Amino acid sequence: MYRELIAGKCPKCKSGSIFYDNGSLLRWKEPKMNSHCTECNYRFEKEPGYFIGSLYVSYALAIAEMLVLFIASVFWVDLYWILAILLFALIAFSLFNFRYARIIWIWIFQY
Repeated sequence: MYRELIAGKCPKCKSGSIFYDNGSLLRWKEPKMNSHCTECNYRFEKEPGYFIGSLYVSYALAIAEMLVLFIASVFWVDLYWILAILLFALIAFSLFNFRYARIIWIWIFQY
């Protein structure tokens, strides 16, 4: 089950992909999502505004990442460098958080 979630597969058939393009931060290109599963035709967006709740998941992912980075750097780096590291990491992980917040949200409400 967790292998399919991490790979971004459909929660129903576990073989179709949720995203067809991962996006790129360097090219300012956001991830592109399929509207339906390519294998079983499972609809990913149930209603308009369905993914607003995934913002909470994205927030939790960002807080966890920032907490780990803060704890890892608080003993070796000055406060200004810690803030710079956290800001850089927040931007660097933004597309990751976007993709996995939606994937986790779909998997939570699959039935």
